[in-house]
Amino acid sequence: MATDVSVVRVFTDAEGRFGNPLGIVTADDVDEADRQQFAAELGFSETVFVDRSESGTASASIYTPAVELPFAGHPTVGLSWWLREQGHPVDVLTVPAAPLNIRYDGDHTWVRARAEWTPHFTFHQVRDAAEVAAADPSAYDSGHHYVWAWTDEEHGALRSRMFAPMMGIVEDEATGAAAVRLTGELGRSLNIVQGAGSRLRTTIDGDWVELGGRTAADASISV
Repeated sequence: MATDVSVVRVFTDAEGRFGNPLGIVTADDVDEADRQQFAAELGFSETVFVDRSESGTASASIYTPAVELPFAGHPTVGLSWWLREQGHPVDVLTVPAAPLNIRYDGDHTWVRARAEWTPHFTFHQVRDAAEVAAADPSAYDSGHHYVWAWTDEEHGALRSRMFAPMMGIVEDEATGAAAVRLTGELGRSLNIVQGAGSRLRTTIDGDWVELGGRTAADASISV
């Protein structure tokens, strides 16, 4: 029997362009033992399996094509936006790492997280955006690599790309977890353009980082 998958793009620009595709599946539709294979066959950088509960809350598991993650940025932002579009806005979204506080502000959805929940990223700061654009994904055969450069350091603006072969992702279009981790390491709020043109924003408050951006719906599919 076919399984319905809602598809959204997370961290779009103001015109709804770019963004990282996310597959959203009702948890009851796929057995837990089959979710990793399902995510691999679907092929998105992440797929979430969501279980709605009482009003204002939901829980989800997160899978890349290769591994399950305790937390990730673009799935939690995108799923929270999608739940509101379905008439089920949430204040709290529970993932394996922890319950996440969710906030909606206009066309932005915000998730409150901690840097230690994210994978370890190797950060490669380069001179400028042209050097970021010239990065070769084939140069990275293991680990999680985030190549970035300031475009306006005074205002926290930067350009980036991310390569994660261990997660089954040659290049990730928009990586919320890396944005959270880098925000924690730099100790400042950031305005990030990643990949082809996706937009991510962060703010920092002590040990907490709030990650936000826009999301747009694509056509649903059946698998």
